[in-house]
Amino acid sequence: MTLRFAYNTNGTANHRIEDAIRLIKDAGYDGVALTLDIHHLDPFAENWVIEADRIASILNRLELGSVIETGARFLLDPTAKHEPTLVTADAAGRARRVGFLKRAIEIGKILNSEAVSFWAGVPKPGVDHDEARVWLAEGLREVADFAAEKGVVAALEPEPGMLIETLDDFAGLDVPGLSLALDTGHCLVTQERDPAAAVHEFVSRLGTVAIEDMKRGEHIHLPFGEGDMDVPAVLDALDAVNFTKLVCVELSRDSHRADVMVGQALDYLRTCRRPGPGLPSPETALRETAIPGLPQP
Repeated sequence: MTLRFAYNTNGTANHRIEDAIRLIKDAGYDGVALTLDIHHLDPFAENWVIEADRIASILNRLELGSVIETGARFLLDPTAKHEPTLVTADAAGRARRVGFLKRAIEIGKILNSEAVSFWAGVPKPGVDHDEARVWLAEGLREVADFAAEKGVVAALEPEPGMLIETLDDFAGLDVPGLSLALDTGHCLVTQERDPAAAVHEFVSRLGTVAIEDMKRGEHIHLPFGEGDMDVPAVLDALDAVNFTKLVCVELSRDSHRADVMVGQALDYLRTCRRPGPGLPSPETALRETAIPGLPQP
């Protein structure tokens, strides 16, 4: 089976959305993980439907699939990163987050996206975590029900430091219709599971999968070859479970060199998928895909 790869537009933040999509297409990807943001299909713009239709037309013309991501930093509140969330104490704030996620689902419907990915949020100091879990469950059920009505996959991403941080936290939720957005790098951060083992364990609930390199215990998205991720093992696991959806590369800290990193990341992944019994080590693959002039570890 041939795995399908996408690149996340949060790693092309200095490009216009149509230029970012073209860059991703020209590199050879099968899709785009589109992070809705003020400059990339702003979901709160008056013309959001027109813009969504325009982006859908571009994706269709270029034969690219898509996943919708919702992790923009200051989209909802220009004064507070990632706020409000599903676990914000203010009920109006939580409602604003739910409304945003519903809008993302509507955009996902227009784009025929494979999934809409989102996370729980971080409870502020002084917020009772048991109460926050009640707020979270209410929001998740509302979002999941809306997604089911629209025929869109709603996928929750466990995120280091958030109320839903680990795969065990996700497994403990009772929300019918909610899928998992698995960022394999996060398994290294929390050190809860081997990333490849997580693919096998949660295969029946996978809504979307992200991949990048990370170091154990450090939540920093790194280019392939600079962390501890066993990329070939993760790709083998996705092959073994017949994962047919997009595998999304997320290098959110590398927009300043997206012209280089978009192509280099896919070259690395393709090197890891060479046929034969001996897959290259990450170090070998990095050397073989290195671009002259780009510093290497």
